[in-house]
Amino acid sequence: MCLHWEYAIAVTCTRCIPIGALLLALSSWAAAPCRAQEDEIVANLAGGRVIILPARDTLIFGAIDQPLEAKSVPPRVAALGPEHIGILFGASEWQITAQPRPLRLDRDVPETRPPGKNVYRPPDSGEPDLEAIGVAFLEKLRPLVSSLHHKFDLKPEDPIFQIVLIGYPRSYGPEVWLVEYRAEQESVGGATEYWQTHIQRPRFTQLYPPEKHEAKTVVEVNFPADPQPVPLMGLIQSGDPRIAQVRNADPKFAKVVELLERGQANKVNPDDAADFLRAVLTVLAGKSPFIEGKMEESRGFQWIVQPQEPVEKAKQDQDRPPDAPTLVRKPNPN
Repeated sequence: MCLHWEYAIAVTCTRCIPIGALLLALSSWAAAPCRAQEDEIVANLAGGRVIILPARDTLIFGAIDQPLEAKSVPPRVAALGPEHIGILFGASEWQITAQPRPLRLDRDVPETRPPGKNVYRPPDSGEPDLEAIGVAFLEKLRPLVSSLHHKFDLKPEDPIFQIVLIGYPRSYGPEVWLVEYRAEQESVGGATEYWQTHIQRPRFTQLYPPEKHEAKTVVEVNFPADPQPVPLMGLIQSGDPRIAQVRNADPKFAKVVELLERGQANKVNPDDAADFLRAVLTVLAGKSPFIEGKMEESRGFQWIVQPQEPVEKAKQDQDRPPDAPTLVRKPNPN
């Protein structure tokens, strides 16, 4: 098998996650020239920056595309049932030479449903609804990752794929999780280096809500982390002139910033928060594309700024109810 994969990724988030670097340096076989074969597999990685503003009864989020190289894919949003969406980073798209179209994990994972109450749950698993999402991606990644047979430099704590999971389950309330998938390798010996690669069960880390009595403020996740951008709250507190100009442009924005600085983001008017974040994303993104959306308690997911790449229709599931969640949606004019 030939594998072309030369990228560097790093990950950070505002709380609970240590800064880690993912270095994947998978080059061609040294013993002989590499030819395109039917089983050749190429992973296209997504990098970028996610900013989440937890406003009143609404989670407002934006993602800026930060390509890792010429063939990088943008951060993509996947509908994960009626109460969650996921922003995908890392190895989110796989191209197999024998297949005409790439396998996109935002599209090719079936709708997830929580397991029954009597189903066995491993000790390190998440809540049933989160575990169902994690396992659905795990099963899709397993055959792809197992096709990697060349040694790569990947630390045990570094993820190969990540999801920023944003949800508003009625039984719990607003939540943001970082779901990390790691891989491990073992040599099977022989005349040439040949490694078996295994994907591990996902690790769930909650980013929001914070512990009681802790500030409710902006949540950020950055890929890669080197160079690590100054987080939005750091820009606000340091008086960054770009953010100050946005703040002073509208009294509503000034009120949004005031509540963020007090650690009371959950009291921010959601419409004001959406307009403020869009203005901030425009400044921070520069010429890079970005998306924006919101997850509401009452109406679920809605786009505010849709992705620039065409939104293709996924294969229709005959068992899919007409009111099932979808990302093919026109922006709300209100």
